[in-house]
Amino acid sequence: MPAAGIVRGTPAYRDFSIALLLAGFATFSLLYSVQPLLPLFTAEYGVTAEVASLAVSLATGPMAVALLAAGLLSDRLGRRGMMIGSLLAASVVTMISAVLPGWTTLLAMRVLTGVALAGIPAVAMAYIAEEVDPRSIGPAMGTYIAGTALGGMAGRLGVSVIADFTGWRVAMAADGAAALAAGLLFWRLAPLSRAFAPRRHDWRSFRDGLGRLRRDAALPWLYATAFLVMGVFVTIYNYAGFRLTAPPYDLRGAAVGAIFLLYILGSFSSTWFGGLADRLGRRRVIAAPVILLLGGALLTGATALPLFVAGIAIVTVGFFGAHSIASSWVGRRSGGDRAQAAAFYLCFYYLGSSILGSAGGFAWTHGGWHGVVLFCGGLTVLALLVAAKLATVRPLAINVPTPPPAPAG
Repeated sequence: MPAAGIVRGTPAYRDFSIALLLAGFATFSLLYSVQPLLPLFTAEYGVTAEVASLAVSLATGPMAVALLAAGLLSDRLGRRGMMIGSLLAASVVTMISAVLPGWTTLLAMRVLTGVALAGIPAVAMAYIAEEVDPRSIGPAMGTYIAGTALGGMAGRLGVSVIADFTGWRVAMAADGAAALAAGLLFWRLAPLSRAFAPRRHDWRSFRDGLGRLRRDAALPWLYATAFLVMGVFVTIYNYAGFRLTAPPYDLRGAAVGAIFLLYILGSFSSTWFGGLADRLGRRRVIAAPVILLLGGALLTGATALPLFVAGIAIVTVGFFGAHSIASSWVGRRSGGDRAQAAAFYLCFYYLGSSILGSAGGFAWTHGGWHGVVLFCGGLTVLALLVAAKLATVRPLAINVPTPPPAPAG
């Protein structure tokens, strides 16, 4: 007889919720905390902005590929152990990164960090679904996603403030140490798996599932949406620091880091657009947040600092809204291939961060901020064309329950 799931309101649920919050927080802090450090990397190593952005891209890119394998591997080895190993390994690698000399060495350690972190987003939702009572899954999933948003915001802000006073190496070491503490607490609080049953996969089942996803009328376009909107979002945040630390603003790192407080808008945006999509239908509303994304990107082209910040705020609202709609739409379209569909969605999502986030550096180097605006505007126009295509897709006759949106960086 299968073990009963963990029920909301019990001590076990409280411990599990804290563990999930810590896992999400540590993962996205380690992944993106180097973003505000990019101008410091250009100064210390004498590299261009696009080369500096590899500190982000060479973590998210390998992570995108590795998470496809991590989910399959966790089906054989278990969820909890993989999450613990991922958290501890990524934390230790980050602390080592802070003391090793050389730009190439730093990039190599970022690759290892991304590969290690793949074991968290690829596994967390399956772990929750297996161990938590069905009536309590929604709040538990929400806690994990809240942790990812807090980690993405607090990691960037904390590193910015520490680096402003002590240098980027101390800031990176502190981020790794905080994540290590979170990983150890996760190890202590996360429950042992009771409902996990090992499964093996073969190439034929993977190939058949991939064929079904490819033939779906909406899923390839949803993957394109993830790739494009994430590319715009990461490009804006990657190079905003370069603009704000240069004339006419000449802001200090801590002040630039405060920009990441705008992430809090994403929590409200994703919830609001998710509810709107449930009421009106995803086909009808998918273009709305993309239009906001375009408007925000264009507004950042203004010279006045308040308008620039307002533009980033609108970009944040638009991105999280589009991501919320697209990721939940993937769950509704994928049926029995939901895990594989979600893995591919996250793969394209992080590839957008990696490939387009670095490509945006060429726009900055050769065209300044107006080059960035033009680059992001072009990507968003492509996303609008994709949204127009999605608006023509006929809904499935029977929809599966909508899962919560995938975590966002």
